Amino acid sequence: VRHVLKSRCPPQVTFPHPQFTITSNNNAKDNSTHVDILRLLQSQPLVPTSLTFTQSHTLHLKKQCVPSLKCTTFEALAAHTWRSWVRSLDLSPLLSVKLLFSVSVRTRLNPQIPQGYYGNGFVLGCAETTVKDLVGANLRHGVKLVRQAKSDVNNDDYVRSMVDLLEDKTLKTDLSRSLVISQWAKLGLEDLDFGEGKALHMGPLTSDVYCLFLPVVGDLDAVRVLVSVPESMADKFEYYMTEFLSVEENNNGDHHHHANGNGYHAEDHNGNMVN
Repeated sequence: VRHVLKSRCPPQVTFPHPQFTITSNNNAKDNSTHVDILRLLQSQPLVPTSLTFTQSHTLHLKKQCVPSLKCTTFEALAAHTWRSWVRSLDLSPLLSVKLLFSVSVRTRLNPQIPQGYYGNGFVLGCAETTVKDLVGANLRHGVKLVRQAKSDVNNDDYVRSMVDLLEDKTLKTDLSRSLVISQWAKLGLEDLDFGEGKALHMGPLTSDVYCLFLPVVGDLDAVRVLVSVPESMADKFEYYMTEFLSVEENNNGDHHHHANGNGYHAEDHNGNMVN
């Protein structure tokens, strides 16, 4: 079955693929508009944040995009997380930043990957914009970028081009200006049982530029967002992630506050629920 994903001979790279960079290019000197976010994060203490979004919370996010733009829960939450993460890092407005996420291509190839193939069947989608445009615009702008990144990989020619590109062994994923989101909320992890019963809790995670969307045990419609940020910016990041709920409450005249003042649940660095 692997021949379905085999590169062509000779390789035919017919699309731009900003997800990747050539290793030799990393020796170039940084300038004022190119900051290596990965190195920046690795140079200071990081703390994990674990933020739970219920179905009601994600509906509030998606409301910011309608009626002109309908979007999925992943599109809204990915754009919101990316935007909040970039805002919290205090980066140069002119810096170009990326959001990377995996997109299944099992039904996008011609011929399709057959049933029963259990190898990897995904490519990296890439949304890219400047800090100024991502942070300065509303959520709808970020969602459009995520949707466009998904659309870009939605054809056989694009996927073939990326497969051919990956034959270049000097290539690597560009993590210098990227947040990488892995959507694991719909994989059924909450039902896994290795003999001691199903999971009671998942998280938190300490990493640099990797973010996980995980299921919430007991609430199939909720998503737990796990991402690490510099210790000095953790409170700011959590504020940016949740401020939209306070705005929504004020608009609705709802002054009944719960956890964090908005019905939103966060956890400390040990995974304990806090108010």
